[in-house]
Amino acid sequence: MTLKRVVVTGLGALTPIGNTVKAYWDALEAGQSGCAPITKFDTSRFKTKFACELKGIRMEDFIDRKELRRMDAFCHYALVAVDEAVKDSGMDLKSVNLDRIGVIWGSGIGGIFTFQEEMCEYYSKSKEERVPRFNPFFIPKMIIDICPGHISIKYGFRGPNFSAVSACASSTNAMVDAFNYIRLGKANMIVTGGSEASITEAGIGGFNALKALSERNDSPETASRPFDKDRDGFVMGEGAGALIFEELEHAKARGAKIYAEIIGGGATGDAYHMTAPHPEGLGAKNVMLEALKDCNTPLTDVDYINVHGTSTPLGDEREITAIKEVFGEHVYKVNISSTKSMTGHLLGAAGAVEAIASIMALERQVIPPTINHFTFDPDFDPNINYTFNKAQKRSVEVVLSNTFGFGGHNATVLMRKYKG
Repeated sequence: MTLKRVVVTGLGALTPIGNTVKAYWDALEAGQSGCAPITKFDTSRFKTKFACELKGIRMEDFIDRKELRRMDAFCHYALVAVDEAVKDSGMDLKSVNLDRIGVIWGSGIGGIFTFQEEMCEYYSKSKEERVPRFNPFFIPKMIIDICPGHISIKYGFRGPNFSAVSACASSTNAMVDAFNYIRLGKANMIVTGGSEASITEAGIGGFNALKALSERNDSPETASRPFDKDRDGFVMGEGAGALIFEELEHAKARGAKIYAEIIGGGATGDAYHMTAPHPEGLGAKNVMLEALKDCNTPLTDVDYINVHGTSTPLGDEREITAIKEVFGEHVYKVNISSTKSMTGHLLGAAGAVEAIASIMALERQVIPPTINHFTFDPDFDPNINYTFNKAQKRSVEVVLSNTFGFGGHNATVLMRKYKG
């Protein structure tokens, strides 16, 4: 069968450095850090006392108070980002076929705050006094798949509806699934992306126990420093990214603005370790090759790679190893950057917000920087352009965005400037 072409016709972002796509992009281009001391809870006994929190937004301005109480924050964030994306797409809900519009959403952890609160309440009493009286919305608030459910209920979308869960690769897996459903003719449009709300005592404490988080409490704004010799772990972020994927002819028929074309996607497993990346970057290498093979795009067409680049000692090194193996000599003609240096790591939502950054790089012909680079690590090739500290203007036609998750999950999406 002839596969259909898939384009992006709407974007929505809620991030630690901007609450709209425009604000997010402006901050990326300016090299702005979103990291600061945590305000959500008392961190005095925590090893890490900072994160990239959302700023200056009231959920009550977007969602009815009664509905807010029935959802975890990761759903709140999703609905805000999707609202912007749907409006941006120019979609007329009265004229589109709602049976042919789906929602495929990603989150790595989902309602961790809800779970934490319910358990704290239950175990706050002695064993003899405990009564199993839980909030009736406990389970619906916590489960990850409730998020696409809420989105579909709000807009009436009756197409494919489910969640992708693959830790930090979740929203990229969701986008790859959305791409495949549309190009196979199973939907006209799909709302895709991801959301995460893990800046909680359980989230920070749990990742501290894994020794995964930076502990640079004396300088939070410089704590996320991918590829720097003194990197010491990732910085937790929160928020959501939403994208409207649409079949090309459907988009043209309704006169939609087209941001970019999705041309390939890949998903692989490391089959190696629960949390550590493969020592040779094998899964990362394979997923990039799969995405390139998926669309028959020569690797020499790729201009920019938005890397997973979390600022962890092992992860950064092994991703660059994989990129060098895949791209060979062409790696020296590519710009590489980690926008996590500014947003922190949004876990399951990372792929979505980074795909938006990649699409905006195509739109604006600018590569967002990897900020907080102070000391070069001799383990990295000095001839690669890591886009350190300052955005760079260049011709950008094809971009690749990587995400990798605990469990050895790898996902990549490949995008091209739309040319008709």
